[in-house]
Amino acid sequence: MKQAAMIGAVLAVATWSFAQSNSKPTTQSQPPAQATSPAAGATSSKRPPQAKTQPEYEAYKTAIALTDAAAAEKAADDFATKFPDSELRIMLYKSTMRLYQRAGNSDKIVEMGRKGLALDGDDPELLVTVASELAEKTHDTDLDKDQRLDEALKMSQKALQTVDTDISIPPNTPQEQVDTYKGQLRSFAYSIIGTLEFKKDNFAGAEADLRKSVDAFPAQPDPVVVLRLAISLDRQGKYPEALKEANHAVELTQDSTSAGKLARQERDRLNQLVGGGTTPPKP
Repeated sequence: MKQAAMIGAVLAVATWSFAQSNSKPTTQSQPPAQATSPAAGATSSKRPPQAKTQPEYEAYKTAIALTDAAAAEKAADDFATKFPDSELRIMLYKSTMRLYQRAGNSDKIVEMGRKGLALDGDDPELLVTVASELAEKTHDTDLDKDQRLDEALKMSQKALQTVDTDISIPPNTPQEQVDTYKGQLRSFAYSIIGTLEFKKDNFAGAEADLRKSVDAFPAQPDPVVVLRLAISLDRQGKYPEALKEANHAVELTQDSTSAGKLARQERDRLNQLVGGGTTPPKP
């Protein structure tokens, strides 16, 4: 899956949102800021984390500015030890998790994500990030395969439940950006669930959830999700529909990439089937 781009898109609004929030220490004359009142029919959200004291805030600023993942991890752990009740601990673990994402260190992504979830088990960003790593990096030979995949499924399902209630929205955040962020999180969660169904050869279930993933954020579909949708349709004998999705996957990819090559192979196979040519091998 195009994880780096997908996660980067998801985090863009999250990073922007917290940058706009009042994370400075609160005082008696300055109560904690609350999110703006939701529009009619909307659900409530958490207020952004805040520092309680100036030393806490200064230590947070120093730690959050680090760009080396290992150094950021140590700073986050040191901060959590020095300020064990700080609301900002989770933000440092999220930031460190993102640095490890850029480095492609799956084990550390999961480790930092779990540290964040220990502080807030309902955070949808942390849930889908850890779930994605578990779903994509678990192999058939892993002794704990079933446990890891089951945990990934439950995390993704939980993220879908908490996406409307457990993200921190600073006051005056444009509703369009909030909706974009939530749509990306939903898309990511459904893509994980669909991937798990795909790996179980439940292609009808995979089709349903992969379609939900695309529909949740149609402005930026993940090409691997679209490709898996095409193959899921192919495996069900829905060749014209599968060809449509395979062509879409081709449009979204470069032929020099792994996903691009697979998309073109799938397209060519389906073209033969739909066109009445000789039946090529199964995908």
